[in-house]
This record gives sequence, structure tokens and C-alpha cells, in this order.
Amino acid sequence: MTRAIVLLVCGLCSLALQAQMRLSREQMIHYTPLNKFERFPDGRPKVPEALLDRVRTMSVEEAWGVMRQHGYVNQYAGDFQILKPGQKLVGRALTAQYLPFRPDLASVLDADAKAAGFTTRTTNKTIDILELHDVPVIDLIGAAPGNNYGGDNLHAAIWGRARTGAVVEGTIRDLEGIADLPHQVYFRLAHPAAVANVLVLTINQPVRIGQATVMPGDVVLGDRTGVVFIPPHLVEEIVEKAELTQIKDEWTKDKLMTGKYKSSEVYGGPLSPELQKEYDAYVKRRLAEKRKQ
Repeated sequence: MTRAIVLLVCGLCSLALQAQMRLSREQMIHYTPLNKFERFPDGRPKVPEALLDRVRTMSVEEAWGVMRQHGYVNQYAGDFQILKPGQKLVGRALTAQYLPFRPDLASVLDADAKAAGFTTRTTNKTIDILELHDVPVIDLIGAAPGNNYGGDNLHAAIWGRARTGAVVEGTIRDLEGIADLPHQVYFRLAHPAAVANVLVLTINQPVRIGQATVMPGDVVLGDRTGVVFIPPHLVEEIVEKAELTQIKDEWTKDKLMTGKYKSSEVYGGPLSPELQKEYDAYVKRRLAEKRKQ
């Protein structure tokens, strides 16, 4: 990147900072020091597409175990309503934190947004800046009338820009229309009220979703169980261990379903030399197949 481009990017990030409370590029890098991947111009970690593709094959449980081993015990959020059970949600977190409306604070935020050329429309503030495979992760202070993150039109815009969906600690509306869209949404409640009596305080700063702490750039993985938010520096380890777990489960279930073995012979304990040899060969073959995909 040339010096001129760097200066332009920094200038744009500075304008964005004025438009909404958010971390500067330098602060983002400071607070995500373990990230080893490329970054967006604002400093948000950018986990590669190839790794996101591998995350799509995983379950929440497979990610959860590895994160706990590293001390990340507050990365899961559950008890959501799920727009499309059985459909995964995977992408990079773009976070936003809302607060109850306060006129003087809202006036300053809106004036800053106008000065920087950004929209002052509440929900559009995050949707307009989505990148491909971003997932808006929205702390909308719980389910209540007006604590709303869009209806079918705005969710169509999310799909159009990001091809993902959303995680909403709050409500959504126009559920009938949203259900026809191809994306996935985790939300607390559907309610007909449009967004009201709230303001967007921060964008791309840490937020709380359920009992989880979410950083901008975390990898979002949602399945039937709920949602986990994976720190970027753990993604590679998690997908590699998940692939081994998946292969082991494939082999184990195939053996058990034949009815030829006791469960204790193939699950929960050491394998016989003959089964271990067969299992090792299976792992080698399946890993080679996965690497070619």
C-alpha cells in the first residue's frame, strides 16, 4: 500500500470516528493484538475467506471446547429465536451498541454523522458500512417495543451487502417478510414496532450479547444450538481440531450403526490394535480428501 493510500485510508477512518463513537485504527490494533491476519482499513481483523469456508462445516460445540481450553469461557450466547433452524450463520462481527434515547447525546452523534457525510438513520448506520461476509452483531439492550433492528427491507440490504444475516440482542419486525429472505437471523423477539427511543452509541467496539463478550472481527458461528464468537487468533486451531473431531465421529458412528460392535469397543475408550489401524488409515484418507475440497 502506497503512502498516499495509507493517508487516504487513515483520513477516512478519522471521519468515521467523528461520525460515531468507535475505536480508531490504532486502538483497534491495540485491543486485538493477537490477530495474525490482514485487517480492514479501520483495523478490524479480517479472517480469510478460506477459513470462513471451513468454519461453515463446524458446530458450535466444536468451537466451544477449544475456546474454553484457552480460557475463553464467555463466547457463547443462546436462548435466541432462530429465523431458520438448520441454516448456519458464519461471518466476521461488525458490532454496535445501542442505548436508550437521550436528546443531547443524539444531537451530537447526528451532527457528527452529518459533518462526516454519514447517514443519521438509526439502523442504516451499521448496514451501510457492511463488507462482504460481515455479520452485524447488535446489542440492542434487550427485547422491548422499539428496540428493533430492521424489517424485511433493511434485512434485504444486509443480505445484499454481506450475504450473511444478523445477531440481535433485541427485536426484529416484519417477520413474515424476513422469513422469505435467504439470510439467517438470531433475535430475542419479533415485534411490529419500528425502531424508536434508542440511539446507536458505538460501532465496532466491544459489545455484550447475552453473556458473551464480542470484539469487532470475531468470527460468528451460529447453528441450532446458538451462537459463538471466535477470537480470530483461535480460528485456525479450532477448524483443524474440528475436522479431526468430525472425522472421528464419522468413523465411530459408522461402526456403531453396523451393530457389530459394543459401544465400549469403539467409543469412550482405547481401540483394539486392529481397529486403531483401521481408524488411522481412515483419518489419513479423509484429511487428504478435505484438503482437496
